[in-house]
Amino acid sequence: MTIAWGTLFGIGVGPGDPDLITLKALKVLKSVGHIFAASSTKNEYSLALDIVRRHLNGRNVERLPFPMTKAADVLTAAWEENAQRVLEVLATGKDAAFVTLGDPLTYSTFGYLMQTVKRLAPGVPIITIPGVTSYNAAAALSHVPLTEGEESLYVVSGALGPEKLKEAVNQTDNIVMLKVYRNFAAIYQTIEELGLLDCATCVSRVGLTGETVAYNLRALKDRDLPYLSLLIIKKPRKDGLHD
Repeated sequence: MTIAWGTLFGIGVGPGDPDLITLKALKVLKSVGHIFAASSTKNEYSLALDIVRRHLNGRNVERLPFPMTKAADVLTAAWEENAQRVLEVLATGKDAAFVTLGDPLTYSTFGYLMQTVKRLAPGVPIITIPGVTSYNAAAALSHVPLTEGEESLYVVSGALGPEKLKEAVNQTDNIVMLKVYRNFAAIYQTIEELGLLDCATCVSRVGLTGETVAYNLRALKDRDLPYLSLLIIKKPRKDGLHD
């Protein structure tokens, strides 16, 4: 028997400010039969849900638990279990939305969920609605251009430390480094060794209560950063315009 699947929508709700959600995302959220949001296995808190809650008019949202671990077998089991739950809803013919922080396909839980759903049920229709990324919002807040002229931009993760920064620094003009809070001390030391302290801007909690911009990275040395912190690093240009 052929299943008349509902459509799965991956919806980026932006980095924090509820006003940064797109009109298309709001339109879909009002029309779908079911809404999912990711939460930790340790608690039911979901920042993506907090951001979008005021637009939902009291509608229920089902939280899907995802473990905060690097253990491949545990992660795979979680993707499978949560994808199966999404498929249960879609198999009834209902459309469903999965709300996620920032953009759905930029360091997002939705990317893994989408791939697992596709593998388990290749016929399921999936539509992704892009969202404002944290670094787009950070650039706007800090008035630091991400790229100019013929410059390039490299986006890397600092979740495992400064190694990706070391790889990127000679391959690009500008760098965005996300997830810097846990390993900031080592990342700071690397930026100092590369002579880029004066080229780095740190933005924390963009779009949320307590958002901050630090243009002087030296002021953050030996300090703990908030969980949602990123760096924008603009290497000096030969014409001196970044000085």
